[in-house]
Amino acid sequence: MPYYLPQKQHELSELARRIENAVYTPIGELEMAAWRTPEPVPFDQRETGERITPKPDEKWGSLWDCAWFHFTGEVPDSADGKPVVLLIDLNGEALVVDEAGNPRLGLTTVSSEFDYSLGKPGKRVVPLLERAKGGEKIDLWADAACNDLFGRLQHDGTVKEASIALLNPEMRGLHYDVEVLAELMRQLPEDSARRSSIWDALCRAALKLERFTAEEARAAREVLAPELARRNGDAPLRISAIGHAHMDLAWLWPLRETVRKGARTFATALHFMEKYPDYHFGASQPQLFQWMKDHYPSLYERIKQRVAEGRLEVQGAMWVEADANVPSGESLVRQLLYGKRFFRQEFGIDVRNLWLPDVFGYSGALPQILKKAGVDYFMTQKLSWSIVNRHPHHTFLWQGIDGSRVLAHLLPEDTYNSSAAPRALAKAEKNYLDKALCDGCLLLFGIGDGGGGPGEEHLERLEREKDLLGLPPVTQERGHKLLERFEAVRDRLPYWAGELYLERHQGTFTTQARNKRGNRKLELALRELELAASQALWAKGQAYPQEELESLWKEMLLYQFHDILPGSSITRVYTESVERYAAMLARVEELTQKAEAALFAEVETSGMTQPVVLRNSLSWDRRELVQVRDRWVDAQVPAMGHAVVDLAALTDTFVPPTASTAGLENDLLKVTLNADGSLAGVWDKQNGREVLASGAAGNCLAVYQDEGDAWDFAMHYDERPPERFVLRSSEARVEGPQAIVEQVYSYGMSTLTQKLVLTAGSRRLDFTTHVDWRESNKMLRTSFPTCVVATEATCEIQFGSLRRPTHRNTSWDFAKFEVCAHKWVDLSDRGYGVALLNDCKYGHKLRGSTLDLDLLRSPGYPDPQADRAEHDFTYSLFPHAGDHVAGGVIQAGYELNAPLRVVEAGSGGASAAPVRASLFSTDAANVILDAVKKAEESEDLILRLYESTGATTRATLRLSLPVASVELVNLMEEDPKPLPLHEGSVVLDFRPFEVHTLKLRKA
Repeated sequence: MPYYLPQKQHELSELARRIENAVYTPIGELEMAAWRTPEPVPFDQRETGERITPKPDEKWGSLWDCAWFHFTGEVPDSADGKPVVLLIDLNGEALVVDEAGNPRLGLTTVSSEFDYSLGKPGKRVVPLLERAKGGEKIDLWADAACNDLFGRLQHDGTVKEASIALLNPEMRGLHYDVEVLAELMRQLPEDSARRSSIWDALCRAALKLERFTAEEARAAREVLAPELARRNGDAPLRISAIGHAHMDLAWLWPLRETVRKGARTFATALHFMEKYPDYHFGASQPQLFQWMKDHYPSLYERIKQRVAEGRLEVQGAMWVEADANVPSGESLVRQLLYGKRFFRQEFGIDVRNLWLPDVFGYSGALPQILKKAGVDYFMTQKLSWSIVNRHPHHTFLWQGIDGSRVLAHLLPEDTYNSSAAPRALAKAEKNYLDKALCDGCLLLFGIGDGGGGPGEEHLERLEREKDLLGLPPVTQERGHKLLERFEAVRDRLPYWAGELYLERHQGTFTTQARNKRGNRKLELALRELELAASQALWAKGQAYPQEELESLWKEMLLYQFHDILPGSSITRVYTESVERYAAMLARVEELTQKAEAALFAEVETSGMTQPVVLRNSLSWDRRELVQVRDRWVDAQVPAMGHAVVDLAALTDTFVPPTASTAGLENDLLKVTLNADGSLAGVWDKQNGREVLASGAAGNCLAVYQDEGDAWDFAMHYDERPPERFVLRSSEARVEGPQAIVEQVYSYGMSTLTQKLVLTAGSRRLDFTTHVDWRESNKMLRTSFPTCVVATEATCEIQFGSLRRPTHRNTSWDFAKFEVCAHKWVDLSDRGYGVALLNDCKYGHKLRGSTLDLDLLRSPGYPDPQADRAEHDFTYSLFPHAGDHVAGGVIQAGYELNAPLRVVEAGSGGASAAPVRASLFSTDAANVILDAVKKAEESEDLILRLYESTGATTRATLRLSLPVASVELVNLMEEDPKPLPLHEGSVVLDFRPFEVHTLKLRKA
């Protein structure tokens, strides 16, 4: 006769619930007082807010309120000889501190929003006494936030729990024993011997429990111990696990709250390291560490100790986990430069991995940038979110547009919030596409997105799963160790060439347009400042504003975080960032003018009565018509140089254009307008052909229904015919060399004013646009059906370009219904092409012969006010002979974004600047000098050049500054290789799209 009756699964779940409920027994309540403030205050000001005395189930705050809570009480005598804890749940987050205000432990409400299939986010247990005597006084402070992990107000901001409780250690151990074995059993085949054996042990253990006492729990654990002791043997796959708390620096909460989230997360990690000797925790983003250093110095010292010990891994070489689509190439370089330098200076560690688990696609320019910054490995999991195709590998070599390769690893479990439960290990093993080649994979466990990190449950599970029969063995270790072990099979790994395109989140190319404009303008402004300041340093000895420049760069890099720049954060984040962009741009302009004033305080002006200086920051000679005061100048300015012109001596040299409400015309193009304001035709007079497709209208300002959120819009959004802005008025005029038609449109509650500008001698038709956009759940786009037949379009990305399909032949082509490009996209055949340029837009649709640009979106989540504001932007139609290279599209895109600068000239003198001068120039039009800056560690100058067309190139770089030596260095400005310098010139060899960094030492 059997000694037990088999239990059903639901009975086992009920048993587990009863065990968990018996772990803690409340024995008293804590007294609470709190000082509430709208913004955080430090520990020494903790009693400066509004004093309240909340009790359980009473409201203590509204969303984003802060408060210092003071918990007091006395341990009851009934706790004599037993472990005692505090159970605190404020329906928010909190940081428990010691008597001096030093962080000790983070708390998170058990009610927090989270994907509960990945685990429970709550942390409410504060250890108090391992063995109480009774009568001990309790005096505890905690810095509280009235929001959960995801920025939600839970239960209207009431206190959920504040009690003194007994801990039953044996029951806690039994809880995890049962949880791990029961879940392991569910991963095994129903007819397996191992499953039957576990089932038998669980049923026998259940018979030991009646009153759920410590003695019963001990007896039940003895029954289960043999099953937990069964080992794997020589397993073909081992999992490397590291604790993780994916920390969005802003998302559903403001930046200020992330500082506190960081403290809570690090404090919790350090707390558990004391209890679990195998525990390894990792954190990326030097910005987060910098915040800890600035705001929580004692916590930061403890972090440094654990890093030195090797149990806290600093991960990821970028300053923040940045978006990889929208930032410029130089921005990505600075992410790595400042990120790696921080970890070296603070911890003596050279981080060699890029840690971007949650970024919305990865540029094909990244592998080269990584390799040249000394970063050999790349980790993500985000490609698992693609909705059409499955990426074919988890471990592979990723090849960039220049041919550089880095070793990439995608998390097989498809999450950075692993529960570390048996289901997680089993899923990682089952999913791993490259397990035939690789005997290991990475698992990131803990509570993320809003921080918090691993809890007791993760670590208790891993203690039992180290080498548990039925699961792949798991070892807690630094992630970089596993990445380095992949080198053993590097030669056998497959490779993926080009971008890692995420088949989701294409809305992030456009959402929060003002933020993207601020980023583009600031990137370009910093470029101008660094060039001017570098020249002023070497030519005039003016101090280089390095400290302030670094601060400006780091703040801009912070706003490139993958939930800020892409547009997927809450309203407050953008209220603050847009304001900061304006302030930073103003300061950068002020510093640039200061450098220019030093450079041109004395200028050769012989015979001139109204001299002005025109500066060209681009690395080719430019001839453009520029308005200076009330005059138009036919400016001819050398590469990366200046020219002095006399306004009084100017004569008009251009062929006057014409304008009417029916069209515009200059010496190169004739533009015809429809009655609704759209383009009826664009006739290329020089090449004798029509630019637009026959019978098609260009620049139709189409408004599509858009029910998406900040990240996504429907793939089939364009299957429903759009509505359109309606032309209300049109006015034509000629201003000097510019033919202008100014059109005013309306749609719904929105108005749009657009100047169509055609300048004499220019092939560029500009659409200078101001929109007062007040629509919700709408998307504004413009499109240009062209005369070109091409199966691929060329799109500018960082330091080069990509060719993308204009058809839907395969599922991979179909998935790219919206793509990211920078200053231009181009459709060309062998003889002719049309480009669409822009000064701050990124989202493009490339279908057939049509170029389509996403101008504005207004989703309702997470920012219900997203882009309901005034916007300014310019896009340009640029027809040309030949392909994008022969047609000068690359240069045209730069020229739209970096106009010539006008500087007031000073009087001549002994050290007067010449009438014309070029700092740097090359004899190869395809080699672009993209950045000039002072070196980080010396007064040397750094030059960054890249090959822009995909052609192997030998170029001669001419230097007009007094240079003693030139060295080829990496992006960290290290590993110098001397280059021959001959009569102020140096010869450089480029692979297609290769980036070179030079260090110049002054003679």
